[in-house]
Amino acid sequence: MDIAVMSDIHSNHVAFERCLSYALARKIGVFFFLGDYVGDMAYPQKTMDLLYEMEKQYQCFFVRGNREDYLLDYQKGGEKGWKEKDSTTGGLLYTYRQMREKDMEFFQNLPPVRRLSSEDFSEKMPPLTICHGSPRQVKEKLLPDAERTFEIMREEVNSLILCGHTHIQGKIRHEGRTVLNAGSIGVPLGSGAKPQFLILHGSAKGYEEEFISLSYDTEKVTRELSESGLVDQAPSWCRVTQKLLQDGKIPHGTVLERAMALCRQETGSCRWPDIPERYWERAVEEMGL
Repeated sequence: MDIAVMSDIHSNHVAFERCLSYALARKIGVFFFLGDYVGDMAYPQKTMDLLYEMEKQYQCFFVRGNREDYLLDYQKGGEKGWKEKDSTTGGLLYTYRQMREKDMEFFQNLPPVRRLSSEDFSEKMPPLTICHGSPRQVKEKLLPDAERTFEIMREEVNSLILCGHTHIQGKIRHEGRTVLNAGSIGVPLGSGAKPQFLILHGSAKGYEEEFISLSYDTEKVTRELSESGLVDQAPSWCRVTQKLLQDGKIPHGTVLERAMALCRQETGSCRWPDIPERYWERAVEEMGL
């Protein structure tokens, strides 16, 4: 049995369509989706509609990512802290306002982690665990050569963990156990901006991974940032996104850290999400984005 493992779409429906087309051309009928379905790109409802269509036609397993948690937390707390025309939260606000009631219900019903066994499949397969960050926390990163990662691997009931969140495709082996990171479809890092996912070739004996990287129409995604009005809602954030679509090198988090450092240097303190736009602008300029 072949399984497509996809993570971190981040509303990039153009890249998502490309990856789905490739997987379906390979006759894959089982899909693991590892969270962070929306955010950062335009027209998030298009990504959600693709997910709903996949769920109707194929065997799909979903878990929740940190972006879904952000949207659900915001829904519970009302409009506190998120602002328009603001690179820190403007994109989140744009995404939230695009979400329909059925989208939020879908997120609410997603588990943060799933442990699957042969009973979940049509064929006999070894058990495995799927999550966004780690089996313990949605936002936790499973990083290579990190003792925390090895600790989680040793304690997890299943010897194979599938994850995303870091946006970097890879494999970690430790004491006969394995972590496979599917990479990111929407905002990949270290791949030359090519969307990435994982095909898992499974049998009763075990699993063999095949990492996939594809080219696609990045210019269309860039145009949609402007056409949708997202650039106006999160100006500097979208500049980072546009550069990532070209080379996949400097992530948003790196620019955010620099903007906060600049804010602290001038004001003495800086707390998320209150980061004035001028510090974002300076950080973006410093990094040549």
